[in-house]
Amino acid sequence: MQREEHPVEFIASLERAGYVVDSCFVTALPRAGFNLSRFACPAAFATRLVQEGDMIDLGDRVFEVMHLPGHSPGSIGLWEAQSETLFSGDAIYDGPLLDEIPGSDIPVYVDTMRRLERLPARVVHGGHDPSFDGERLRLLAREYLERRGS
Repeated sequence: MQREEHPVEFIASLERAGYVVDSCFVTALPRAGFNLSRFACPAAFATRLVQEGDMIDLGDRVFEVMHLPGHSPGSIGLWEAQSETLFSGDAIYDGPLLDEIPGSDIPVYVDTMRRLERLPARVVHGGHDPSFDGERLRLLAREYLERRGS
């Protein structure tokens, strides 16, 4: 399924969520002489499809796949139980949580936040903004649940 949206509407949804959006999303060029007008990021093709509970073994670290929908339908997190570390992607981060963008589902996001509130994380690396500790994770989840009717 594909959904197209006018850039002005998308930017307005980011601003409603609390983000400041200047005239350009790029804040710094990666190197001198970088030509932004020619920039393209080729798609990376999946080599494996993962599901809730799958384990990703990197040799010295093992991550469990957590399905964390709400922000978007296919959001996942990677949980390392040994170090109590969560890579949460866009499911939770220390900034305005976007739940009114295309593909978001607030009731499903509420369920994800309930789950994250109970996770014994020590460190969280979100998809945006600085990393934070487990106490902050639980606070962010509780605040979301209070705001969205749990």
